[in-house]
Amino acid sequence: MTYSSRYLRIADPLMEGIDVQNVQQRLKELGFYEGDVTGIYDRETAEAVRRFQQQNGLTADGIVGPDTWNAIGISPEFLGFFSSEYNITVDLEQKELTLKQGERFIKVYPVAVGKPSTPTPTGNWKIIQKTVNPGGPFGARWMRLSIPWGGYGIHGTDQPETIGTAASHGCIRMFNEDVIELYDIVPLGTAVNIVGVTFTGRVLYLGVEPGEDVRRIQEILQALGYYDGPLDAVYDEEVRDAVLELQRDYGLTPDGVVGPNTYGVLEKLNDILLNDQEP
Repeated sequence: MTYSSRYLRIADPLMEGIDVQNVQQRLKELGFYEGDVTGIYDRETAEAVRRFQQQNGLTADGIVGPDTWNAIGISPEFLGFFSSEYNITVDLEQKELTLKQGERFIKVYPVAVGKPSTPTPTGNWKIIQKTVNPGGPFGARWMRLSIPWGGYGIHGTDQPETIGTAASHGCIRMFNEDVIELYDIVPLGTAVNIVGVTFTGRVLYLGVEPGEDVRRIQEILQALGYYDGPLDAVYDEEVRDAVLELQRDYGLTPDGVVGPNTYGVLEKLNDILLNDQEP
């Protein structure tokens, strides 16, 4: 299983957001970052991430992906919240967020959820942080969830046209007027149950049945310069050899199989290539 939220990294323009702020704050608590908590992923932040990664046996690339999120952990001040009388259910199939107070129904809101390549993690979580006006792609409000391997949250958006679709990097997007209303109702500690089928990718190998997941891998490998064959959704020797070359270049076990670790590298490189900074 590989989830990512968005990969935090040096980009042009520099990445900004509440997730960057969370990383800076946590690295400061752990003694790796001495700068100001600005919410801007600059060189000083990347170097702090790289030092943390080196000390913790991670790939020291200065990029915050799932493994680094997991290792950094959630600040202790966010843990151990009391239970709330409110509860939220997010249905990934219906793309709806339902708010209840105990068993009493309050309201259903339309939402955007994660794309198939960057799905919203299913499970039982809690709201552990609330922030007013994070701005940019996070919109009018931010409510961080207790998912340990990424900067996932319920937030507003500057792309209202995406509501009702699978469009995000795993976060749950709401119309700004809706997220303001929800934010004012639910306290920290509110339970958030995310339900639905989450496609995280088949394990791909030589001879696997053709499919759109294979085509996507072909497209990414082609964009990265590893593959120049047809985009025919067939995992043949040419695709396997391209995967082997990428695995050798990025320190992965060179087995020609696209599993969680190889998916993770491919998605990270694709984000960098496309300069995708959306949460």
